[in-house]
Amino acid sequence: MRESSVTGIQRGVSRGLHGQIVEVMADRILSGQIPEGATINVTELQADLGVSLTAVREALKVLTAKGLVDARQKRGTFVRPRSDWNLLDADMIRWHFKDADSRPELLEELHEVRGIVEPAAARLAALRSDDADLTALDEALAGMESADDNLAAAAADLAFHRALLAATGNELLTKMEVIMETGLADRDRLVHTVKPSDDPIPSHRLVVDAIRAHDPEGAELAMRELLAKAAEDLTEVRGSTRRRRR
Repeated sequence: MRESSVTGIQRGVSRGLHGQIVEVMADRILSGQIPEGATINVTELQADLGVSLTAVREALKVLTAKGLVDARQKRGTFVRPRSDWNLLDADMIRWHFKDADSRPELLEELHEVRGIVEPAAARLAALRSDDADLTALDEALAGMESADDNLAAAAADLAFHRALLAATGNELLTKMEVIMETGLADRDRLVHTVKPSDDPIPSHRLVVDAIRAHDPEGAELAMRELLAKAAEDLTEVRGSTRRRRR
């Protein structure tokens, strides 16, 4: 096992050994260190991790529930095909975005999902939002205005997009926050680090203004423009990052 993984487990005991084992095993699978279709020798894995066999088996139960592994008689425990993985699971999304810096396609996929979901969500919000929804959006904008560091700004941005989904009145759409949350946090971290002076508030306020005016076309357009600006920011950040690495 890589030394960093062992150290991670040892340091993570106080935060939950079980959770640390799950994350190390998931990382090996998601990174391809243990490829799709590979058989997992549970006894060897237990010795490698330096934990009990019971702990490994409990961790495998979690990964089984997420579609990463399975077990069959005569074949043993094995990694399932990627097409079987539960990629919408909150933990799976978080594990994927841990490596977002080296896998920029993840942020591209997030942007594609947002481009499909959020303009339609803004349109619905303009038709269905109530006073409580508008208050939540206003509070998120206020949080963005008062944020004094990147962490606070990212939290306020997440609050805005959660409030937008909630304002649709569609319970299934509100669950899309599971996809948005981790990816948006990672994107905000990258963008705010490279462009700390960039002001995202006006583009967000235009969306809220259109929702408050019950203008579905205007809300959808404002959200599309916000997303276009987000795409430009991400492209600029990547270019800056590549230049620094040369």
